[in-house]
Amino acid sequence: MIVAAEQERALAASVHESVGTGAELVVEAKGLVREYGAVIAVDGIDLTLVRGDFLTVFGPNGAGKSSLLKMLGGMMRATSGTVSIGGVPLDFSDGEWRRRVGMLSHQGFLYQQLTAEENLRFYGKLFGLDDLDRRVRARLERVGLADRAHFAVRKLSHGMRQRLALARALLHDPELVLLDEPYTGLDPAAASVLRGVLQELRADRRTVVMVTHNLAEGLALATRVAIQVRGRFAWQGVRADIDELRFERLYHQVVDDGAGVRA
Repeated sequence: MIVAAEQERALAASVHESVGTGAELVVEAKGLVREYGAVIAVDGIDLTLVRGDFLTVFGPNGAGKSSLLKMLGGMMRATSGTVSIGGVPLDFSDGEWRRRVGMLSHQGFLYQQLTAEENLRFYGKLFGLDDLDRRVRARLERVGLADRAHFAVRKLSHGMRQRLALARALLHDPELVLLDEPYTGLDPAAASVLRGVLQELRADRRTVVMVTHNLAEGLALATRVAIQVRGRFAWQGVRADIDELRFERLYHQVVDDGAGVRA
């Protein structure tokens, strides 16, 4: 590992102190490994997050960041290791467990032939949500799509589809929010909406894990930061302890030290 031993101990002590003083434990992952044949995408990651943690994970392409998110969200089985949310182990057959997670990924999970409103209603019914009319209306308004509620998804721009996917991911008020490169391809208006929603999640003390290449956006709201290289956390620390310029230099140093990144 590239992380200095004292950095690892300091971060572990910080998390332990937070949990010990009554902070609500949200996510605990131990020894997560994901293999694709001979390729190891995620290589023994441990992670503990409490309520209000906003972890941003940076790293080069092929570092295993998306695979990590999918395992945390119950969208992919780990080759080995465990994931728990709120102390409840991951159960792929448990719909209640899935309701605790909201994920925004490249796929979007939107039905192209359905309207924006119909997509949200469909997912709302899957989650068994009450007051669906209010929730759908509020989410569409928050992402700036109230005037596109009756447009088929296939007629929406990329930025609008991404905003709708964000509304879908947050429709059921999940306690853990997972974001995979959410700023990619967004126009300024969509990026502004996303930034505002993330600020609200931070203010509401939701637990967030975001994967991004955008250093400025990734650092803006983070409370914790990690750099993933070759399937491992090669560096991690507390956001308040490092400024953006220093982190940029550190990032390139860590990635260069980890040359030969696995897919």
